Amino acid sequence: MMNLHPLSNLCQVFCSSLNSVILGFNQIYMSNPSPARPTSRIQSIDILRGAVMLIMALDHARDFFHIHAFDDDPTNLATTTPLLFFTRIITHFCAPVFLLLSGTSAFLAGQKRTKSEQSIFLIKRGLWLVVVEFLVITLGWTFNPLYNVFIMQVIWAIGWSMVILGLLVRSSGTVIFITGLILFFGHNVLDFIQVPQQGTAGVLWTILFKASFTFLPIGENRGFLDVYAILPWTGVMLLGYSMGRFFLPSYGQSERRKVLAKLGLSLIALFVVLRYLNIYGDPKPWSVQKDGLYTFFSFINVTKYPVSLLYLCMTLGISLLVLAAIEKVQNKFTGILIIYGRVPFLYYVMHFYLMHLVAVVLFFATGHGANEIVDPQLPFLFRPMHYGYDLWVVYAVWLFVIVVLYWPCKWFNKYRSTHRQWWLSYV
Repeated sequence: MMNLHPLSNLCQVFCSSLNSVILGFNQIYMSNPSPARPTSRIQSIDILRGAVMLIMALDHARDFFHIHAFDDDPTNLATTTPLLFFTRIITHFCAPVFLLLSGTSAFLAGQKRTKSEQSIFLIKRGLWLVVVEFLVITLGWTFNPLYNVFIMQVIWAIGWSMVILGLLVRSSGTVIFITGLILFFGHNVLDFIQVPQQGTAGVLWTILFKASFTFLPIGENRGFLDVYAILPWTGVMLLGYSMGRFFLPSYGQSERRKVLAKLGLSLIALFVVLRYLNIYGDPKPWSVQKDGLYTFFSFINVTKYPVSLLYLCMTLGISLLVLAAIEKVQNKFTGILIIYGRVPFLYYVMHFYLMHLVAVVLFFATGHGANEIVDPQLPFLFRPMHYGYDLWVVYAVWLFVIVVLYWPCKWFNKYRSTHRQWWLSYV
C-alpha cells in the first residue's frame, strides 16, 4: 500500500502556511491604527529598495554586455553555470520588492492627503510613469530616436498599477486588500482556463495577464514589446499598500518586525509546498537534474514572464524577512543604500543611459563599425546579437555604473530634501 504520510504532512504544512499568510495579511488590514502621521522616513524601506535597485542594474549589465545575453537563457539548466544562474536569479527580487514598497510608500504618502487628493496624485503619477516608460526609458534601452519599438516593462506595470490603486483608494481599505489578495493568489488560475488568443480580446488578455516579451505590432516595422503583464503586479502593489499601516508611528518596531517575519516565513513555506507538489502557482514544473545543485536550481527556477504566484512567494517571502531583520541596522553600508533607495526613479533612468553609453564606447573600442550598429534581430542599437564579453566584464561594468551614479543620487537626495517644488514628487 502507498505510504501517504509524506503527502499528508505536506498538505498540513500547505494549509498551515496558507492560513498564516492570510491571517498575516488580515492582521495588517484589520489593525486599527491611530490617525498619527509618519514623522520621518522608514529607513528599512529605503535600505531594501536601495539594495534591489543596485542588484537590478546587474541584470541590465548582463543584457548589454554578456556574450550570451540574447542567444541563450541564463536559467537554461542545460547550458548555464552556477555563477551565471546566480547572476540572473538574484535579480528576481527586484521587481517584486519595488512594487511592494511602492504600494507601502503610496500609503504613507497618502496620510498627508485626502482620499480625493491621493487618488488624483496616484492616477497622474501613474500615467506620467507610463509616458516615461515609452519615451525616456525605451530610448535608454534602444538608443533608437525613431522608436521602432516601445518597451513595456516594469515602469509600465508600476504606472498602471498606480492608476488602478488611485481609483481604488476612493473606495475603502477593504476593497484594496481583497482585490490584492485575489490578484496575488488567484491569477495563476488562468493557467487552467482557455483565454482569448486573437483579436482585441487576445491583446487585452496579454496586456493584463499574459505578457511575456510579446510583440504587439502597430504598423510596418513598429510596435510594442510587452514584457510585464499588469494585473499580477498590481496585486503586489495593493498588498504593499495594505501593509503600509504597519509602518505608521502608532505601531511598535518589535511588533512590526514580528509580523513581517511571520509573513515572510509563511510565504516561503507556501512556496516550498506548492513548488514540491507541482500543481498550482507556476506553469513550469521542477524536475530532478544531474546533481543536487542543479536540482535545487530547477526548484527555484520559477516563472517571471508572466509573473507566477510561486515567483512572488519566493522573492517576497525572503524580502520580508530581510525587511524585518534590517530595521535596527545602521552603518556606513546601509547609509549608502539609503541614498539609492531615496531616489530610485532618478537612478533607474540614469543607469540605462550610462550603461548604454559604456556599451557604445566598448562597441567601437573593440573594432565594431557603423555597419553593425543596427542588428535586425534586436531593437537595441550598438548591441548586435553576437556581441559581448565574459561574465567578469559584466560585473566590472555593473560596479562602475553603480559607483558613478552614487554622487548624482546623493546630490539629488539632498536637493529634494531641501526643496519643495511640485515636480519633485513625480521624480
